[in-house]
Amino acid sequence: MSARAIKGALLTLGFWLMVIVLVVYAVFPFYYAVITSFKPSSELFEVGYWIDHLDFSNYTAVLTQGSFLASIRNSIIVAVSVVAIALLLGLTASYALGRVRFRGRTRVMMLVLGVSMFPQVAVLSGLFEVIRTLNLYNSPGGLILSYTIFTLPFTVWVLTTFMRQLPDELEEAAIMDGASPWITLTKVFMPLMWPAMATTGLLAFIAAWNEFLFALTFTLTDSERTVPVAIALISGGSQYELPWGPIMAASVIVTVPLVILVLIFQRRIVSGLTAGAVKG
Repeated sequence: MSARAIKGALLTLGFWLMVIVLVVYAVFPFYYAVITSFKPSSELFEVGYWIDHLDFSNYTAVLTQGSFLASIRNSIIVAVSVVAIALLLGLTASYALGRVRFRGRTRVMMLVLGVSMFPQVAVLSGLFEVIRTLNLYNSPGGLILSYTIFTLPFTVWVLTTFMRQLPDELEEAAIMDGASPWITLTKVFMPLMWPAMATTGLLAFIAAWNEFLFALTFTLTDSERTVPVAIALISGGSQYELPWGPIMAASVIVTVPLVILVLIFQRRIVSGLTAGAVKG
């Protein structure tokens, strides 16, 4: 075997070793949470990397709590609403920024992107006053408003980048047929933008589903809290005792749907994120 072939084999081996290390690093915490969730309380602190027998007591304890089921419902309502609003506003804004030529378009794009650069803590107090003034405190509306503010810039940016790559001939043909801008957007461009819409919609859903700071600040009662706050507030029999089994079970319950969604839309996610990377 030549030196060049040996070098190529070593590079390939090193690449796959790095892939294995990254996969283990990313997947192992979730895997350990899964096997821990199936352990009874007496075995929680016994180190083991396999499931000897399934114990569903932790899942039963979590799913029989009405407050946890209510938090799942609240998270679904908030996340779906944020996705719907972000896609609606993002599509219309991307059409204006990507297809309509007007003065200051680049400045508007920079302004939209700049909004996402502020950390949540920096705007927390001001946003709290806005939500309180609008009488949205301790309601899904307050979370939907706050999540949309931070989700919309990324949605507009990705959809605008994708919109600019669509052929001009499609729009010209639609105009020649007498289509209005709304018909052009919904009937001509939208069917071609599913990869970008799937990407931005799924990432917006994940961000809204996992968000903790705003959900903790803008909600007060168990009936209005979302899943991350509900998990954080799970407590044991004493101040210094945490029920790790139910916590792990709750974490698995709220994570599995996201994993399934990512696996279903993974090809569209890659297509959407790489939109505009190659010109020609």
